[in-house]
Formats: sequence, C-alpha cells, structure tokens
Amino acid sequence: LGIDRRTVGKYINGFQKSKTRKANNCLKTHYKTVSDLLDENSQQIFYYKRFLHSYLVDNCGYKGSYRNFCTILRKYPELEQYFHKRKPSNVNNVTVRYETSEGKQAQIDWKESIDFLLVTGEKIVVNVFVLLLSYSRYRVYNLSLTKTQDILLNFLDSSFETIGGVPSEILCDNMKTIMDAPRTERSKGVVNKKFAQFAKDYGFTVKPCMAGRPQTKAKVESPMKLLDEIRAYNGKLSYDELTQLVQKLNDRKNASVVQGTGRIPLMYLDKERVFLQSLPPDNIRKPYKITSKIVKVNNASMINSCNCQYSVPPVYVGKYLTVQIYDGYLHIYDSTNLVALHSISSKKLNYTQNHYEQIARVSLSKSQNNISKIAKENLLIMGGLCNER
Repeated sequence: LGIDRRTVGKYINGFQKSKTRKANNCLKTHYKTVSDLLDENSQQIFYYKRFLHSYLVDNCGYKGSYRNFCTILRKYPELEQYFHKRKPSNVNNVTVRYETSEGKQAQIDWKESIDFLLVTGEKIVVNVFVLLLSYSRYRVYNLSLTKTQDILLNFLDSSFETIGGVPSEILCDNMKTIMDAPRTERSKGVVNKKFAQFAKDYGFTVKPCMAGRPQTKAKVESPMKLLDEIRAYNGKLSYDELTQLVQKLNDRKNASVVQGTGRIPLMYLDKERVFLQSLPPDNIRKPYKITSKIVKVNNASMINSCNCQYSVPPVYVGKYLTVQIYDGYLHIYDSTNLVALHSISSKKLNYTQNHYEQIARVSLSKSQNNISKIAKENLLIMGGLCNER
C-alpha cells in the first residue's frame, strides 16, 4: 500500500481522522472591538462579514484568515445576527454571462448617493464612478460629490489615461448625462450631442443598455457591492482620506482573482492594453478635463480667476480655497464645503448681494436695513451684481 507501518498501527488501534481542523479563536482578543463596531448605535456599517474582516486586518491588527473568522463568528450568536439584519444597497443579480475580446469594451456606471459621515461630524453624499474593462476586469474608481456631465467626461478621460488607451465601445445605462432619450424595445435611444462629440473625439462607440435590463452590464453592476465597504469607516475619515480609501479598495480589487474568470485584472491589463486605441492629442482632451486651482482670498473677500474677481464670504479672507470650472460655473470649495457658485462672467467684479452685504457689515457700522440698501445701490452702480446661488 505504500503506507508507513506506524500509520497502519494507528488505524488498527481505532484512530479516526478528524473531518474538521481545530482553529485558534483569533476573535477572542478582538471581541470587545467587534462588539462595539456592530453595536446598533455605531455609525459604522458592515454589510458583509468580509468587510468586517478587512477592517479588523487593516486597522486592528487581526491576524486570522477570513475563513477562520467566519467559523469563529458563528460561535457568537449575538454578533452573527447582525449580518442577518443588514441589507446592502441594491445590486442587480447577474442573469446573463458573455465575454468580449481584448480592448473591445468597457462598462461604466455610478454607485450613487452613498451617505457618509466625515470625522468632523459633517454628513455628505458621495458618488463613485466606475469604469471596468470587460476582458481583463480591470476597473477604475473615481469619487465625486456630483454627477454632472462635465464630471463624467473628466472621469472618462482620466480613466482612459489610467488604463493606457480607449476601448472600441462603451456600454452604459440610460443616464441623462449620456442619453437624451433612453433605448427601449422600440427605440434605439438618442445620445446627446455633447457626449456624442466626446465619443467621436476619443474614437469609441456608445452602446446603451435597453431600459429595465441592467443585467446587460452585469460585469460592472456585480462588483458595486465592494463600495459598500466605505460605510465601515463612517465617522473615521476626512474627505481626502475617503478618497484614499476608495483608491485602496480599487487597488485591492485589481490585484485579486476574479471569481468568474480566474484572472487577476492587474496582470491581464498589460495584455489588453495592446488592443486599446491610442488616446487623442492633448489639444482634444484639454476641454474635457477639470482642473483644480488653489487660490488665496484677498482683503476684499474676492478670488481671482481668468482675470476676473469673484466674491466669497468675508470669513475666508486670507485663506486658501479650491477653484474648479465646469458646467458653466465657477465652483469655490473649502475642502468638501461649497463656499460659492458663480456663473462664468467676463465682468471684472462679480459679487452676490449676500456676500457684499456680509463684507459691508464687517467694514461699516450701519443698521441691517441700511446695509442691504447700500449694498444693492453700490452693486447696481458697479455693475457687479450676479445671480445668487
């Protein structure tokens, strides 16, 4: 039989091999931490056991494997029941499977309206744009507070730059920033002019899914549940740290084996990149990019942009703010807080009446009624009054 005589002796004397392995209870020393994390009053949310395991490994020095973690967790019913009560955000089931060749297709989508509590106590709503190459399953995540068309085009451009080229076609749903009319069983849909021009400039074909059939782009729908993991960090991160977390999740997923294909996306990206189309020249890409500029607020409570000045509340005098131009407006941010929103103008001075009144109250000792009247008169004389936003 080719078996050692001592092994035969063990079985003759009644030895029976265990069907399960004895595992150390790695959760024992972390019980208090896990109990606090899963408490009903905790701001942090864990939709899946894997998210809790990843959080403990990344932040609490947990050493056990995920399989061992799940086994041990079942020994604590008071913890196990937490995951029977939680329902993740809606993720459509995969009902149709198909594959595409290298460089042919990318699927895009938004993970929308994710409520998040910053470490400062501020509640924000974030969105994550996802582009996924259908062949290699390599994906690119981008975090945003809005989902406007200019944001979408900027994210597509940066995603193409990340993957090193442009696929032949983009599969999308009937989002309003792409489609003027949805694709249905009776209609091919209508791609809006700006996005159609973008597609022409970059050399790809727009392929919208039929309305009501999101399973067509199941490759990008299915991994969306990964982004529910960010809720495990509610109240723990700043906006910049949240951005870094999303990138960390992105890198982790790209370096992991995809269950459906057995491939590691990062390894197959190089193979697929050869089949991607080249990026268009910089002069074509530039209009679609959104650049951020750091500016200092002057003593008149104004910031300079394109040789024009725009007002902000006087509390920001001497501070540095971030300026972005898109959707025809000048967006002025203090971290994630939108300080002011101005229409792009050729006028040298651009005030909102509210800002001007605040500035006047700081510099003048007038009654509130007089301040409003003086502000309005001065703005009309200067021609610097713009619509408040």
